[in-house]
Amino acid sequence: MLASFNLLHSLCVMEDPSFFDRMISHLRSSCKYYTGYPKDLGPSRVVHFTSEREFVTLLHEGFPVVVAFTIRGNYTRHLDKVLEEAAVEFYPHVKFMRVECPKYPGFCLTRQKKEYPFIEIFHSPTQAANQGKVADPNINKYSVKVLPFNYDLSAYGFREFFKRHGIQSSDSE
Repeated sequence: MLASFNLLHSLCVMEDPSFFDRMISHLRSSCKYYTGYPKDLGPSRVVHFTSEREFVTLLHEGFPVVVAFTIRGNYTRHLDKVLEEAAVEFYPHVKFMRVECPKYPGFCLTRQKKEYPFIEIFHSPTQAANQGKVADPNINKYSVKVLPFNYDLSAYGFREFFKRHGIQSSDSE
């Protein structure tokens, strides 16, 4: 199979270099489950964490936010590719964010996890009931539902997780 593909490629390139490019481009655009590389994902849709304020703003857009808490390593490189692919597939219904824990240890330590990387999904922000005394009446408290993600790390795994937990991830739902 690979030999015939290489032969086809060499024939196409010799004849018309743009023909092969057009053929592959058509395959990528028409085949929903094309898994070949390189994938043309366009600009990155993964949001890189810069502050808790930005994170809260993202939550209040009303979409679920998949947050990957990471440190540098080989597994993280794989996770980055998965996040990029899933972010493109589920855009704009689900937002994906990556937090580099060595840069933002305070945010990561509040999650009380010891093994990295891990993924949590934040959604359904609602105003929390005032509990006890509030020093400043202008401060709003919010409650967010957090689900740990322990499924297959792929776009398919995210899709199945969203279905199971009733999270809208596309227009067709």
